[in-house]
Amino acid sequence: MSAKYQPEKYHTAIPYLVVEDVAAVIDFLTTAFDGEVNERLDRPDGSIMHAEVTLGDSVVMLGGASEDFNAMPGMIYLYVPDTDAAYQRALTAGATSLMEPGDQFYGDRNAGVKGPGGNVWWLATNFETVSPEELKIRAAKSMQ
Repeated sequence: MSAKYQPEKYHTAIPYLVVEDVAAVIDFLTTAFDGEVNERLDRPDGSIMHAEVTLGDSVVMLGGASEDFNAMPGMIYLYVPDTDAAYQRALTAGATSLMEPGDQFYGDRNAGVKGPGGNVWWLATNFETVSPEELKIRAAKSMQ
């Protein structure tokens, strides 16, 4: 049977987070961001070897830390329909605040949280399309 180089449900680049407690991160993603678990492979001892959670139109892969693979938290920029609501859900689900919601010069409303496993989640809702020329002007002003 022939297969495409990239399976249907995946994008070209997929974040893969290696964490100590995969189950805790899965619980966080499903509670805070309405994630849907679409794959879970357990080790013989019951710990999770690999899992995949769909967030919106993207998949995040998770692996359990082991002797061969140390925990390696990452940073994810996640577009959500409502930054403020997602930020509150993330805090309720156990995240700690890094940045309260606010409008940014590049046209996104952002908030930042640190979730289980030490991963940083930048939550964003786009409210304005900014041209590349205007973005350069606004970026320069923001650094003054």
